[in-house]
Amino acid sequence: MTLHDPLNALNDFDADVRRQALRACAATAAFPRPGPLFNMHCHSFFSYNADGWSPSRVAYECRNRALNAAALCDFDVLDGLGEFLSASRLLALRAAVHLETRAYVRECAADDISSPGEPGVTYIMGCGFTALPADGTSQAATLARLRQGAQDRNLALIARVNGALPEIAVDYARDVQPLTPKGVATERHIMRAYRLQAEKAFAAPAARAAFWAPLLKCAAADYPALEANIPKMEDLVRNALAKRGGIGYIQPDESTFPLADDFTRWVAACGAIPTIAWLDGTSGGEAKCDLLLDLMADKGCAALNIIPDRNWNLKKPEEAALKQAKLDEVVKGCVKRDLPINIGTEMNKGGLPFVDDITGPVLKNYAAEFTRGMQVMVGQTLLGLYARAPYLGERAQAEFKDLKKRNAFYASVGALPALTDAYADALHEAGPERAFSMLADTARKL
Repeated sequence: MTLHDPLNALNDFDADVRRQALRACAATAAFPRPGPLFNMHCHSFFSYNADGWSPSRVAYECRNRALNAAALCDFDVLDGLGEFLSASRLLALRAAVHLETRAYVRECAADDISSPGEPGVTYIMGCGFTALPADGTSQAATLARLRQGAQDRNLALIARVNGALPEIAVDYARDVQPLTPKGVATERHIMRAYRLQAEKAFAAPAARAAFWAPLLKCAAADYPALEANIPKMEDLVRNALAKRGGIGYIQPDESTFPLADDFTRWVAACGAIPTIAWLDGTSGGEAKCDLLLDLMADKGCAALNIIPDRNWNLKKPEEAALKQAKLDEVVKGCVKRDLPINIGTEMNKGGLPFVDDITGPVLKNYAAEFTRGMQVMVGQTLLGLYARAPYLGERAQAEFKDLKKRNAFYASVGALPALTDAYADALHEAGPERAFSMLADTARKL
């Protein structure tokens, strides 16, 4: 098979086509020397990427733009794990793989946390997964439940919207699942399906304007310009149909998502790091920063994720000042508790920055903490994958009871030159015990 456009072929739904395309791209690329920046929160098309990028495309773009490291982070699935780690080895990119979902925190049932307007509901992550759970294990069963839970919520949302808007009713299997490689759709896929269905149902632009304008709260005369901006259009459709106040929205409760305690236990059992997902510090739950950090740490969380751009890059000076103060508070809270900090931009919405500039006027104050957090995640990946010594595993807890020393050790391994296929083969052939020594000895020499 000849690839005429290998870069775009990186996004093909066929995994074999992506592998061939990546080899072709890597063979002709002149990659720049890695710089200080990194993005440790990148969604791919296995959940939703604004540009439709696969894990291979995410890895290629990050390496081609001189990123120091990158992490895949899809919703509810680990479908891109093997592909991303393999692509990163081929491209010599420091890498990790995370998973994001939502969970319910009983102790915060009266407070919003990181999901606005939804008391008790928090975004939450597992960081540094190194392998899929083995078939037949309880860990595999839990991962399957995350996938099924997402589908059940999607089907219920579609049923509500279809009932309210029969003119643009969609079928999940026919209209939504084909938009994703493995049929695991998100709200954003569903909104795209409704937008496309409306184009079929209302072929005339004036008819579409008459249909959408009231729902999107815009004048019919302004609708054509909106339709020309598809990302903005789909965001407004999502607000109108799926988000709080939308015609398909229902308030979640304890039964909607897994309990945070159950999720953190599952992440740790998979050899990854249960991680708090921080919004911006202004909700009722996050405003009590110390209480929330302690509560989630008691539940097993051992790191924190931040999307920095929404914590400082704001147009209103008073809002920017407030959220920058909250950012400072949570970073200091993590430093006090020795919680590594994972940062990134998500890549799941149009207009987001490709990478956070930790050399800029605000984030440079936290560059050391953010860089150390990235290195811990990369170190967790290398030591978990090749030495069977994950950050929360028995060996790490026995040898590094002091969290500062554990963080320093895992960060030192994560700061090693990017793993290549040749060195990965050497680590694998050495076996876990020898691989641990190889990584540790090399890190000590740097």
